[in-house]
Formats: sequence, structure tokens, C-alpha cells
Amino acid sequence: MTIITNVTEFEAIAKEKLSKVIYDFYASGAEDQWSMKENRNAFSRILFRPRILIDVSKIDLTTTVLGFKTSMSIMIAPSSMHKTAHPEGEMATARAASAAGTILTLATSSTYSVEEVASTGPGIRFLQLYVYKDRNMTSQLVRRAESAGFKAIVLTVDAPVIGRREADIKNRFTFPSYVTLKNFEGMVLKRTKDSNHASIANGLYDQSLNWKDVKWLQTITSLPIILKGVLTAEDTRLAIQAGASGIIVSNHGARQLDYVPATIMALEEVVQAAEGRVPIFMDGGVRRGTDVFKALALGASGVFIGRPVVFS
Repeated sequence: MTIITNVTEFEAIAKEKLSKVIYDFYASGAEDQWSMKENRNAFSRILFRPRILIDVSKIDLTTTVLGFKTSMSIMIAPSSMHKTAHPEGEMATARAASAAGTILTLATSSTYSVEEVASTGPGIRFLQLYVYKDRNMTSQLVRRAESAGFKAIVLTVDAPVIGRREADIKNRFTFPSYVTLKNFEGMVLKRTKDSNHASIANGLYDQSLNWKDVKWLQTITSLPIILKGVLTAEDTRLAIQAGASGIIVSNHGARQLDYVPATIMALEEVVQAAEGRVPIFMDGGVRRGTDVFKALALGASGVFIGRPVVFS
């Protein structure tokens, strides 16, 4: 740890410590992985115009997200199965987020349940949600999150089916035997020794998901709903019309549809379309403080980080 000088360096160490199958599951993107590379490369094309002789002797990085005070504009994005990166999984991630004074977005496909994560102590937590063919399963998860003190629902809207992640296909990725998707315990979840993430997810997710379902979700919860996966002005306006409390500009870590814009490049269009009506966040490729600053300068209210969390 004493030789780590930036977040990116965690990945090389993680690659040494994780099995190839697990590392590839986290590290890879969809198809040619053009968008995954672009998520990072696009930041390098945005340059600063620094102003000088400004008093910076007192600075304050705190902010508010949906009314909740956080220590900084950097939050934890949802990512699957943290237990494959560390035995304590999302329990450790939750404690770290709380200690850092920031927000954890717990993935539905976490290896510890919403109740277990809540038991780690106080903290601001959001639940990432997919809408399932079995709406009762969706409703149950939302109710459990509410009871466990979660503060918002982050609805993923860019994954009606799982993207074609060729590294996982080549590796014949299946869930390790020690991994249980704890939020689904007690529910009917078809799983065999050959079960993989894509087959299970595609069997669960509702491919008919549309704007009416955002309205439906509002009928079963009073929690604010943030839509994650918006990249265009048109969908931004529809999201606000549908009652979204916030938007995360995201291309799912470039794991869904390849050849979509880098999120930092889509950000300004979304911000302009929102016209200040809801907060706009972004994820994808954020690795340095300069990346965070660029996002804030282009109108984001904050950023979410995913891969750096599991690698570290």
C-alpha cells in the first residue's frame, strides 16, 4: 500500500491476486470494448483553463446528494458480487463507504443481503434495482430496502438483456461455489453448476421494461428513484416527465452496448436537457481527482466509481 500513488494502480495488483476468470469478469467490457477504452480516453481530451491568484486556503469538498450530506462528490457505484474480490464482500464496502462519509449503492446481485449490509452500522445507502418478470420479487426487494433504511432506489435502465461480454464467454464464467446472491435467498432462483451471470439475469429481467414501469415503481415506494443508464437528451426529458428524482449518465461500465459515447462526452448533453430540474451524476472511467473535477465542471452533481472499488 505504501507504493500505491493512484487508484489505477490497484488494478495491476488485483490482476495478480484474482483468478483470471474473476479478474476478466470485472475488467472486461462488451464486444470490441471500444466504449470501455473510450470511457477513459475521453477524459484526456478535456483540458483545463486554470485561473490564478484565487484564495484556496479554505476548501470544502462536502456536498449534498438528494438532501443527504456527503464528505465528497465521489460515491460508490453498484457492482456485482464483491465477495469474489474479498471474503467480506459488500460488508467491507459498506463499512468503508460509511467511514469515508459517502454513499454506497448496493447492487441487487450482491453477495450480502440488504439486511446484512444495513447491520454494519449507520450510513447512506441506495439500492440498485432491476425490474424482474416477477414483479412480486421486485416489490419484495424494494420493501426490504425501505425497512433496512436505504434512502433511494437506483433503477438500471440499460440492461433489458446482459451485454455480450466475450471474455466471460471464452472463460465459460459461472458463479463460484462460495457465492450466493443473498438478496434472492428464499426466492425461486434457478441455478445449476453451469449457471452463469448472463443466463440467470436474462431469465429474471423483464425485457418489456419501459417508461410505464418507472411510474409503476413510484406506486410501490416513496423512496426517490434515480435512473441509471441515460445517455441522451431525449431520454433525459422522458426520465424527468416520468418522475425520476435524479439521473446517472452511464453506459454500464461499457459492459452492455459497445460503440456508445464515453459517459463524460454524453454528460453535457444530459445536463443541458435536464435544465436543473433534477441532479445529474455520472459513472464510467473515473480514476483521478481531475476526472471528478471535469465531471463537476461539465455540470454533474457527483460521480460514482465501480471497478476501482472491487480492485482495491
